[in-house]
Amino acid sequence: MVLAAGRGERMRPLTDACPKPLLAVRGRPLIGWHLDALARAGYRGAVINTAWLGEQLEQRYGDGHGPLRLAWSREGHDFGGALETAGGIARALPLLDEVFWVLAGDVFVPGFEFAHQALRRFAEGPRLAHLYLVPNPGHNPAGDFAIAAGGLLSNAPEGRLTYSTIGLYRKAFFAGLPAGNPAGSKVPLAPMLRQAADNGQVSAELYTGDWTDVGTPQRLAQLNAA
Repeated sequence: MVLAAGRGERMRPLTDACPKPLLAVRGRPLIGWHLDALARAGYRGAVINTAWLGEQLEQRYGDGHGPLRLAWSREGHDFGGALETAGGIARALPLLDEVFWVLAGDVFVPGFEFAHQALRRFAEGPRLAHLYLVPNPGHNPAGDFAIAAGGLLSNAPEGRLTYSTIGLYRKAFFAGLPAGNPAGSKVPLAPMLRQAADNGQVSAELYTGDWTDVGTPQRLAQLNAA
């Protein structure tokens, strides 16, 4: 699942007339880098959630991108706006497999490989989620989570890293939310991750490849100047 429903407030005015995932990095839409990587890895389907200017994303990609079939979870059309991360994923659960990747459509991570081996290893294990963390960027010096002994996600204040937005999840992680989120509840993901981490239900690893949260026009300009 590629998360693409956000308003992109910090990217204004660039996002006033263009959804953030369609902003170009080195000649290609941000979301296009993800779709290319998924197709290259051999996946055949992806779900994209939309809200702000979501019709532009659908017009651009339609029902497919190369061999990748696309399904759309239209939060803006159905509920008038984005449902936050967990609410949006819960809304899309009927379209997803029991185990699935999640990543944000507005991060630039050109070298990440959505390896089937990683998916299988996670599916065969006991955890409800597996997160990829990155070294803390300048705009998030305190980090989000740590990695404890045994590769478990931790809320400890020491050694925190930043959540890359890339993760593997089971549908069971969202068992506390109604499948399909028919009421359109807005539910953030971070509190659910913190609780699951305290319960030893989430694993994590460090990703050291290129990664940028394209959160401001300045960061976008820096990427395009490189």
